[in-house]
Amino acid sequence: MKNENLRIAVVGLGYVGMPLALEFSKHYDVLGFDINPTRVKELNEGKDHTLETNTDELKKAIERGKNSVIGLHFSNDTNKLKDRNVYIVAVPTGIDTYNNPDLRPLLGASKTVGQTLNKGDIVIYESTVYPGCTEEDCVPVLEKESGLKFNVDFFCGYSPERINPGDKVNTLTKIRKVTSGSTPEIADFVDKLYQSILEVPTFRAASMKVAEASKAIENAQRDVNISFMNELALIFSHMGIDTNDVIDAASSKWNFKQYRPGLVGGHCIGVDPYYLIHRAKAAGYSPEVIASGRRVNNAIAKHIADTVLKLMIRQGDRIKDANVLLLGITFKENCPDIRNTKVVDIYKELEDFGANVTICDPWADAEEVKQEYGLQITAEPDMSKQYNAIILAVSHSQFASLPYKKQHDGGAIIYDVKNFLPRDVVDDRL
Repeated sequence: MKNENLRIAVVGLGYVGMPLALEFSKHYDVLGFDINPTRVKELNEGKDHTLETNTDELKKAIERGKNSVIGLHFSNDTNKLKDRNVYIVAVPTGIDTYNNPDLRPLLGASKTVGQTLNKGDIVIYESTVYPGCTEEDCVPVLEKESGLKFNVDFFCGYSPERINPGDKVNTLTKIRKVTSGSTPEIADFVDKLYQSILEVPTFRAASMKVAEASKAIENAQRDVNISFMNELALIFSHMGIDTNDVIDAASSKWNFKQYRPGLVGGHCIGVDPYYLIHRAKAAGYSPEVIASGRRVNNAIAKHIADTVLKLMIRQGDRIKDANVLLLGITFKENCPDIRNTKVVDIYKELEDFGANVTICDPWADAEEVKQEYGLQITAEPDMSKQYNAIILAVSHSQFASLPYKKQHDGGAIIYDVKNFLPRDVVDDRL
């Protein structure tokens, strides 16, 4: 395919798909497709609530699409996909209540694409999956819906997403991408396609399975490293030692890796290791280290809540009807992403003990939080009110200047999850 003949569809316009659609639209004819009509309407108006794209650039791309072949269009109409010849699938891949892979969005997107697939078309997956998923799970759906034969009539590629939500430095074009294809020729095509929008070199993987596995271990590695620090935090809390002081001391050695303990949420690190665990078990091996890391990280929210409750009891506070302020609900600082946030687990633990918990987050969308978790949040905390406890769960920049000392002097227990606040106003930290 020549560049002028490429008609790209990006399927799924979330934190991954939207930046992709915008960048490709600077060079190609791009259709941004999403099944959510509200999301499509928002984007057609030049708005992106994820804040992952620049508003001015988005509006320019839309305007360019009206007057030129090269540009950006949005739709939730599957008929608009029929003239596309390159599909990039970037839909969420989550887990179910038993921590098993939930492939429904991915297989649903594959079904939609398969129904519009033509001979010679290429389907590239960016969604995080386990090794072999593209060929073993997605391709059969594409073949069934299209009536075409894989690697004869249509082809596939895999290039795992590496978007870091909220990061304005390591953006899409500055992150090295792993690429792969179902044949050597398609691998060349996929590699060159991504090279055309990146400012850095690509890395061509040996196969699609290798590319899939590389993504799985990226997040599993971080999960295990953080779980080690979280386990240290659990150990040192029993010894009356500040974990961050220990890390600062150990970091004086040149080869010590300075990870910090914390809540492990979000759509990647807290989810993707389960995909690797699932596939490993199917292959006949039960992972120990990765599974253990998941258990440790999932226990941290309860540890935080229990520590705060103990501090309140020691101070003589009555837990039932105590007023607790929980600062932050997004899974990371200065970002509106609430997916798989573990702050909710802190809330539930405190609520189970009868505390009145107020959640404040200036970045999160209140309606989205209500719809996803059934919780009410405020954008700003009422600091005229005296709290029994304040938990700094997310280090949003807006939280730096709150009157913690006044609250602390008034009897509030202050717990710092993120090692963000001055030591003199903190009763404990992770």
